[in-house]
Amino acid sequence: MSEQSYISVRDVMTPNPIVIDGLATVAQAVELLREKGFSSLVIDKRHEGDEYGLLAVHDIAEHIVSKGRAPDRVNVYEIMSKPAVSVDVGMNIKYAVRLLMRFRLTRALVLEHGGVVGIVTLRDLTLRSLDGAGEKEDDA
Repeated sequence: MSEQSYISVRDVMTPNPIVIDGLATVAQAVELLREKGFSSLVIDKRHEGDEYGLLAVHDIAEHIVSKGRAPDRVNVYEIMSKPAVSVDVGMNIKYAVRLLMRFRLTRALVLEHGGVVGIVTLRDLTLRSLDGAGEKEDDA
């Protein structure tokens, strides 16, 4: 039986996520999501002792669209998830999948030396972990 090779979160993440201030409006966040084609944004720390937040399209649907709220009158800090779950760039993707599943999440921030360098999704982790599943590694 062959053992799957180690794949790090760095190999799967989407690098360079969009980072915005918590005081930005949801309308501004939506504009960035459309412009960049992303489905989530990182909310920046306010100070060194603070934590990053995360705003996903799901949050906008749940807190703005479904409740008929005006996106230009709501700040992202009001509807973001904070603290956002994060993983280290060097973490094995199988452990990242387990972490996300344990907390029933679909994405996590990727940190390197305390700074955000990417976002990783459960979809990308799962599909990558299954690449080559069932195939034997060639030891030659």
